Amino acid sequence: MLEKNNLAKIRKNVEDCVGKKVILKANKGRKKTTVKEGILEEAYPSLFVVRICNQFDSVRKVSYTYSDILTETVEVTICDGEERQTKIS
Repeated sequence: MLEKNNLAKIRKNVEDCVGKKVILKANKGRKKTTVKEGILEEAYPSLFVVRICNQFDSVRKVSYTYSDILTETVEVTICDGEERQTKIS
């Protein structure tokens, strides 16, 4: 029951930040991590979508589940202005 409650809190935090700029740090396994910046575009009941733009002006959408945040496979940091950052966990 505790895990379900934590997932509900994570889902609520993500839903409150839709439309904001985020920094994603994803663990890809075997000591490989990627860091990407994007905009939190949509939040669904079981996953959320982030739109990522790179230096070549191509747009890519990636999706992660809320359990990825719970298991720390993905770290999501919300950027509120230039200095203020909040980590969702």
